[in-house]
Amino acid sequence: MRAWAHAGWEARLLLRNGEQLLLTFIIPVGLLLGLALTGLLPDAYGDERLARSVATVLTVSVLSSAFTSLAIATGFERRSGALRFLSTTPLGRVDLLAGKALATAAVTCLSTLAVLVTAAAIGWRPPAGAAWAVVPLLVGIASLAACGFALAGLMRAEAVLAVANGAFLVLLMFGGVIVPADSLPDPLGAIAPWLPSGALAASFTETLVDGAVPSAGPLLVLLAWLSGAALLAARTFRWS
Repeated sequence: MRAWAHAGWEARLLLRNGEQLLLTFIIPVGLLLGLALTGLLPDAYGDERLARSVATVLTVSVLSSAFTSLAIATGFERRSGALRFLSTTPLGRVDLLAGKALATAAVTCLSTLAVLVTAAAIGWRPPAGAAWAVVPLLVGIASLAACGFALAGLMRAEAVLAVANGAFLVLLMFGGVIVPADSLPDPLGAIAPWLPSGALAASFTETLVDGAVPSAGPLLVLLAWLSGAALLAARTFRWS
């Protein structure tokens, strides 16, 4: 119950933050329009250009919200003393992390809805199996949130800011998001499917482009990252 109450409080804070609204809603919608209505994606995609744009943008949105923003916010909340204040309440460590993850999931799902509505408005029609995208969406949020918590627990706030933003850019360009893993040169093409970004992008492509049930491989990769990062976060998290 405490985790759900904290999730509601965190979600309200996120939705009142102008920077978070920019990252969560405005940038993904703008990126979708940029990818779909320009020649940024290869012409070989043909009629799939819009569907692939949707899959790419959703991957970027989850990566930005559940990993980069969450890691940075948690790191600076520790530096400012906000986490130390919360440690004096009945809220335990598990409740805090669960509440933050649930709030991030709720806001990311709203961002996903905004992207899908925009895509539909410019002509995208979801394939029959598009509803399966909810599976990689939720697993991806959990996996990347765990990675964000682990990073926030390992470093000082300034280092978290630099590393989280750097990792976001690297994963965006070389992690199977903007450029598919099978189009990357070796060894990047061999590594990308084993990264959470590449696995999430592959699952979104399967569901939103091909209309298929997400295959087990990418989901298992995401679950492996979730398990490892959650264990690391449990060991490294501190209130101050």
